[in-house]
Amino acid sequence: MPPRSLPSTPLRPRLVGLALMGLVSGLSLPAAGQVVLSGILGGRALLLVGASAPKAVAPGETVQGVRLISLDKDSALLEQDGQRFTLRLGESPVQVKTGAGGPRPANGRRITLTSDSAGHFKSQGSINGQLMQFVVDTGATVVSIGRADAERMGLPFLGGQPVQMQTANGTAQGWRIQLQSVRIGDVEVFDVEAVVTPTAMPMVLLGNSFLNRFQMHRVSDQMVLEKRL
Repeated sequence: MPPRSLPSTPLRPRLVGLALMGLVSGLSLPAAGQVVLSGILGGRALLLVGASAPKAVAPGETVQGVRLISLDKDSALLEQDGQRFTLRLGESPVQVKTGAGGPRPANGRRITLTSDSAGHFKSQGSINGQLMQFVVDTGATVVSIGRADAERMGLPFLGGQPVQMQTANGTAQGWRIQLQSVRIGDVEVFDVEAVVTPTAMPMVLLGNSFLNRFQMHRVSDQMVLEKRL
Protein backbone atom coordinates (compact mmCIF):
# COMPACT_ATOMS: atom_id res chain seq x y z
CA MET A 1 0.00 0.00 0.00
CA PRO A 2 1.44 3.37 -0.90
CA PRO A 3 1.96 5.67 2.04
CA ARG A 4 -0.86 8.10 2.63
CA SER A 5 0.06 11.73 2.38
CA LEU A 6 -0.90 13.76 5.40
CA PRO A 7 -3.17 16.72 4.78
CA SER A 8 -1.35 19.98 4.95
CA THR A 9 -2.35 22.15 7.89
CA PRO A 10 -2.11 25.85 7.23
CA LEU A 11 -0.08 27.72 9.75
CA ARG A 12 -2.17 30.27 11.56
CA PRO A 13 0.31 32.30 13.56
CA ARG A 14 -1.25 35.66 14.38
CA LEU A 15 2.18 37.19 14.14
CA VAL A 16 2.29 40.76 13.08
CA GLY A 17 4.85 41.41 10.38
CA LEU A 18 6.77 43.02 13.22
CA ALA A 19 7.59 39.67 14.81
CA LEU A 20 8.58 37.75 11.70
CA MET A 21 10.67 40.60 10.39
CA GLY A 22 12.37 40.88 13.75
CA LEU A 23 13.32 37.22 13.76
CA VAL A 24 14.28 36.99 10.11
CA SER A 25 15.52 40.35 8.95
CA GLY A 26 16.76 42.20 12.00
CA LEU A 27 13.93 44.26 13.45
CA SER A 28 15.20 47.06 15.67
CA LEU A 29 14.49 45.97 19.23
CA PRO A 30 12.84 48.10 21.91
CA ALA A 31 15.08 50.34 23.98
CA ALA A 32 16.20 49.29 27.43
CA GLY A 33 13.26 49.17 29.80
CA GLN A 34 10.67 48.76 27.04
CA VAL A 35 8.47 45.79 26.22
CA VAL A 36 6.50 45.09 23.05
CA LEU A 37 4.03 42.38 22.07
CA SER A 38 5.28 41.33 18.66
CA GLY A 39 3.15 38.24 18.08
CA ILE A 40 0.85 35.54 19.43
CA LEU A 41 1.67 31.88 18.86
CA GLY A 42 -1.14 29.62 19.99
CA GLY A 43 -1.45 30.15 23.72
CA ARG A 44 1.82 32.08 24.06
CA ALA A 45 2.75 35.72 23.67
CA LEU A 46 5.94 36.62 21.83
CA LEU A 47 7.46 39.37 23.98
CA LEU A 48 10.50 41.54 23.30
CA VAL A 49 11.86 43.13 26.46
CA GLY A 50 14.61 45.66 25.88
CA ALA A 51 17.42 44.29 23.75
CA SER A 52 16.75 40.67 24.75
CA ALA A 53 15.83 38.02 22.19
CA PRO A 54 12.08 37.46 21.59
CA LYS A 55 10.62 34.96 24.03
CA ALA A 56 7.37 32.98 23.81
CA VAL A 57 5.67 33.31 27.19
CA ALA A 58 2.65 31.39 28.47
CA PRO A 59 0.17 32.86 31.01
CA GLY A 60 1.74 32.75 34.45
CA GLU A 61 5.31 32.90 33.14
CA THR A 62 7.69 35.83 33.68
CA VAL A 63 10.41 37.35 31.51
CA GLN A 64 12.75 39.97 33.02
CA GLY A 65 10.27 40.82 35.77
CA VAL A 66 7.27 41.16 33.42
CA ARG A 67 4.61 38.51 34.00
CA LEU A 68 1.98 37.46 31.47
CA ILE A 69 -1.42 37.33 33.18
CA SER A 70 -3.70 36.47 30.27
CA LEU A 71 -3.86 36.47 26.49
CA ASP A 72 -6.56 37.55 24.04
CA LYS A 73 -6.74 37.29 20.26
CA ASP A 74 -4.75 40.51 19.75
CA SER A 75 -3.65 41.68 23.20
CA ALA A 76 -1.89 40.56 26.36
CA LEU A 77 -2.44 41.56 29.98
CA LEU A 78 0.89 41.86 31.81
CA GLU A 79 2.02 42.75 35.30
CA GLN A 80 5.15 44.22 36.85
CA ASP A 81 5.53 44.97 40.57
CA GLY A 82 1.78 44.67 41.08
CA GLN A 83 0.99 47.13 38.25
CA ARG A 84 -1.03 45.68 35.36
CA PHE A 85 -1.07 46.98 31.80
CA THR A 86 -2.30 45.84 28.39
CA LEU A 87 -0.16 45.43 25.26
CA ARG A 88 -1.75 45.14 21.83
CA LEU A 89 -0.26 43.79 18.62
CA GLY A 90 1.38 46.44 16.49
CA GLU A 91 1.34 49.21 19.12
CA SER A 92 4.29 51.19 20.39
CA PRO A 93 6.51 49.71 23.13
CA VAL A 94 5.53 50.26 26.75
CA GLN A 95 8.09 51.50 29.26
CA VAL A 96 8.65 49.27 32.28
CA LYS A 97 10.81 49.79 35.35
CA THR A 98 14.36 48.53 35.33
CA GLY A 99 16.67 48.32 38.31
CA ALA A 100 15.82 49.78 41.70
CA GLY A 101 15.52 53.41 40.68
CA GLY A 102 11.72 53.39 40.54
CA PRO A 103 9.61 55.98 38.76
CA ARG A 104 10.68 59.61 38.47
CA PRO A 105 9.05 62.15 40.81
CA ALA A 106 5.92 63.71 39.31
CA ASN A 107 7.08 67.32 39.61
CA GLY A 108 7.55 68.13 35.93
CA ARG A 109 5.66 70.85 34.07
CA ARG A 110 6.19 70.08 30.37
CA ILE A 111 5.06 67.24 28.11
CA THR A 112 6.42 66.98 24.57
CA LEU A 113 4.70 64.57 22.18
CA THR A 114 5.73 63.71 18.62
CA SER A 115 3.14 62.79 16.01
CA ASP A 116 3.21 59.40 14.35
CA SER A 117 2.95 58.78 10.60
CA ALA A 118 -0.83 59.22 10.78
CA GLY A 119 -0.54 62.56 12.58
CA HIS A 120 -1.68 61.20 15.96
CA PHE A 121 -0.02 62.15 19.24
CA LYS A 122 0.36 59.04 21.37
CA SER A 123 2.07 58.41 24.66
CA GLN A 124 2.39 55.88 27.42
CA GLY A 125 1.34 57.09 30.85
CA SER A 126 -0.70 56.04 33.84
CA ILE A 127 -4.13 56.46 35.37
CA ASN A 128 -4.34 56.08 39.14
CA GLY A 129 -0.84 54.59 39.00
CA GLN A 130 -1.64 51.94 36.36
CA LEU A 131 0.09 51.92 32.98
CA MET A 132 -2.03 52.97 29.99
CA GLN A 133 -1.63 53.98 26.35
CA PHE A 134 -2.97 57.45 25.45
CA VAL A 135 -3.83 59.28 22.25
CA VAL A 136 -4.56 63.02 22.26
CA ASP A 137 -8.08 63.93 21.15
CA THR A 138 -8.70 67.68 21.25
CA GLY A 139 -12.29 67.09 20.10
CA ALA A 140 -13.16 65.02 23.19
CA THR A 141 -14.66 66.95 26.11
CA VAL A 142 -13.21 64.61 28.73
CA VAL A 143 -10.78 61.71 29.05
CA SER A 144 -12.47 58.59 27.61
CA ILE A 145 -11.69 55.05 28.77
CA GLY A 146 -12.98 51.80 27.27
CA ARG A 147 -14.95 49.55 29.59
CA ALA A 148 -12.39 46.73 29.41
CA ASP A 149 -9.59 49.02 30.61
CA ALA A 150 -11.81 50.48 33.34
CA GLU A 151 -12.59 46.98 34.60
CA ARG A 152 -8.92 46.02 34.50
CA MET A 153 -8.04 49.05 36.61
CA GLY A 154 -10.84 48.36 39.07
CA LEU A 155 -12.51 51.74 38.47
CA PRO A 156 -15.93 51.89 40.18
CA PHE A 157 -17.60 53.19 37.04
CA LEU A 158 -20.90 51.36 37.54
CA GLY A 159 -21.51 53.69 40.47
CA GLY A 160 -20.75 56.74 38.32
CA GLN A 161 -23.22 59.10 36.72
CA PRO A 162 -24.86 57.50 33.64
CA VAL A 163 -24.36 59.40 30.37
CA GLN A 164 -25.67 58.75 26.87
CA MET A 165 -22.96 58.24 24.26
CA GLN A 166 -23.02 57.91 20.49
CA THR A 167 -21.46 54.69 19.19
CA ALA A 168 -21.21 53.08 15.77
CA ASN A 169 -24.36 51.13 16.62
CA GLY A 170 -26.35 54.09 17.94
CA THR A 171 -26.82 55.46 21.43
CA ALA A 172 -25.47 53.55 24.45
CA GLN A 173 -24.95 54.26 28.11
CA GLY A 174 -21.57 55.26 29.48
CA TRP A 175 -20.52 56.39 32.95
CA ARG A 176 -19.02 59.65 34.18
CA ILE A 177 -16.29 59.23 36.82
CA GLN A 178 -13.47 61.15 38.50
CA LEU A 179 -9.89 59.92 38.12
CA GLN A 180 -7.51 60.39 41.04
CA SER A 181 -4.57 61.11 38.74
CA VAL A 182 -3.38 61.08 35.14
CA ARG A 183 0.36 61.05 34.53
CA ILE A 184 2.62 61.27 31.48
CA GLY A 185 6.37 61.15 32.09
CA ASP A 186 7.11 63.25 35.17
CA VAL A 187 3.95 65.38 34.83
CA GLU A 188 0.87 64.47 36.87
CA VAL A 189 -2.52 66.10 37.29
CA PHE A 190 -5.21 65.17 39.81
CA ASP A 191 -9.01 64.93 39.97
CA VAL A 192 -9.56 64.54 36.23
CA GLU A 193 -13.08 64.08 34.89
CA ALA A 194 -13.54 61.08 32.59
CA VAL A 195 -16.14 58.85 31.00
CA VAL A 196 -16.11 55.09 30.64
CA THR A 197 -17.43 54.02 27.24
CA PRO A 198 -19.66 50.94 26.98
CA THR A 199 -17.29 49.26 24.51
CA ALA A 200 -13.57 48.53 24.45
CA MET A 201 -11.18 51.13 23.02
CA PRO A 202 -7.64 50.56 21.69
CA MET A 203 -6.31 53.53 23.71
CA VAL A 204 -7.44 56.06 26.26
CA LEU A 205 -8.52 59.33 24.63
CA LEU A 206 -6.85 62.32 26.28
CA GLY A 207 -9.65 64.84 26.11
CA ASN A 208 -9.96 68.40 27.32
CA SER A 209 -10.55 67.58 30.99
CA PHE A 210 -6.82 66.77 30.92
CA LEU A 211 -5.61 69.07 28.14
CA ASN A 212 -7.20 72.18 29.64
CA ARG A 213 -4.75 71.93 32.54
CA PHE A 214 -2.02 72.93 30.07
CA GLN A 215 -1.02 75.66 27.65
CA MET A 216 -0.78 73.81 24.35
CA HIS A 217 1.10 74.69 21.18
CA ARG A 218 2.45 72.92 18.09
CA VAL A 219 6.01 73.08 16.84
CA SER A 220 6.36 71.22 13.54
CA ASP A 221 5.48 67.59 14.33
CA GLN A 222 5.58 68.13 18.09
CA MET A 223 2.87 69.06 20.56
CA VAL A 224 4.11 70.84 23.70
CA LEU A 225 1.95 70.94 26.83
CA GLU A 226 3.00 73.42 29.52
CA LYS A 227 1.28 72.88 32.85
CA ARG A 228 -0.76 75.90 33.96
CA LEU A 229 0.19 77.57 37.24
